[in-house]
Amino acid sequence: MASTALLTDMYEFTMLSAMVEDGTVHHQAVFEAFARRLPEGRRFGLVAGLGRLVPLLEDFRFGEEEIGFLLSASAITEATADYLRQWRFTGSITALPEGSLYWPGTPLLTVRGNVGECMLLETLILSVLNHDSAIASAAARMVIAANGRPLIEMGSRRVHEEAAVAAARAAWIAGFASTSNLAAGHLHGVPVAGTAAHAATLARPTEREAFAAQIASYGTATTLLVDTYDIPTGIRTAIEVAGPELAAIRIDSGDLLVMAGEARALLDELGATGTKITVTSDLDEYVIEHLAGAPIDGYGVGTRVATGSDHPTAGMVYKLVAVNDGIGEDGAPTPLRPVAKASADKASVGGSKTVSRFPDGREVWTLDGSVPPGAVPVHIDVARDGAFLPVASAAEAREEAARSLESLPAQARRISSGTAFRISEKHEGDAR
Repeated sequence: MASTALLTDMYEFTMLSAMVEDGTVHHQAVFEAFARRLPEGRRFGLVAGLGRLVPLLEDFRFGEEEIGFLLSASAITEATADYLRQWRFTGSITALPEGSLYWPGTPLLTVRGNVGECMLLETLILSVLNHDSAIASAAARMVIAANGRPLIEMGSRRVHEEAAVAAARAAWIAGFASTSNLAAGHLHGVPVAGTAAHAATLARPTEREAFAAQIASYGTATTLLVDTYDIPTGIRTAIEVAGPELAAIRIDSGDLLVMAGEARALLDELGATGTKITVTSDLDEYVIEHLAGAPIDGYGVGTRVATGSDHPTAGMVYKLVAVNDGIGEDGAPTPLRPVAKASADKASVGGSKTVSRFPDGREVWTLDGSVPPGAVPVHIDVARDGAFLPVASAAEAREEAARSLESLPAQARRISSGTAFRISEKHEGDAR
């Protein structure tokens, strides 16, 4: 497996080189990944990406090829090259389970170790968590709006080819029923689904011939796209070719609220009472909620889920929250001291935090490692003493997400824009 160590910003290595030169690279440190705020109008965030992140971190290493490039790019000094030849991650990582809810400031992931090794992981951690959590958070709102109707993720053609696989995985974790992306099915076990495009109809002399070819290949347990020309005519032709046992039709244009109603009436008139209606065409949570009263059985969502709806990043940051000053006069490591930014609009909360939650969802951070009575610490171990541990599969993360979304009160499940919903309570030693 290729190294992932260069999936990193150059300034990580310029900082590292200065620390190698002055000896601070070995000081103990704690870094946290968190979102200062949720995207405007969002009431909750949903964590995704941990299952993708761990293998990438396991492959974070430096061979002569990587070190040679860093030297040629003047990113590191010769002393840092020697440091990297011996480098391996020796610290520990804890995180919220994939599929968990988060709010502004919630520590999603905590890295403990020496400052050099912790710092180098920043870009990769944020790249994965920001992307996947943005997708999952947007997808979760669409799942809520769909209210039990299945959603197909269909956004592969709108994003980078590898991002498309990650997006399909994140959307499925959030509750989508399937994806059109075959690599996501192969790599992550996401159920796959697909029908046909308008090109399949346009490539034949008539719509009837296109439908007949699809039925000949897949039988009636398929979905026919009926809006290439005229929707009522397309529906009549579909039922004439497939019979009333046709599984579904898809509508990809027009006023979907009106067209779905007319399509349902026509299908019933033709005796195809069991034929379902799937709609596509620039859907998001707002459109899906608008269509709630229509006789629609499923939705196909592309651009607005694969790009994280109107928020393509979760806005997470990775900050140093505690550090020590090396070895004291007694020969022992000095205690960790809290550190925090005080910049306007970018302030952080210093100190290594323990994140706990009560059964009703209240979240508490403590700086002294304590857990308030009745609460449960929510971080899981991801790595311990440099050894990475198994984390939940995508299927297990999907179950966690379903429980998380079910736990949200009605106020937090509203699709309309609102402020981040959070029940919180102060305790002695509380970091907030």
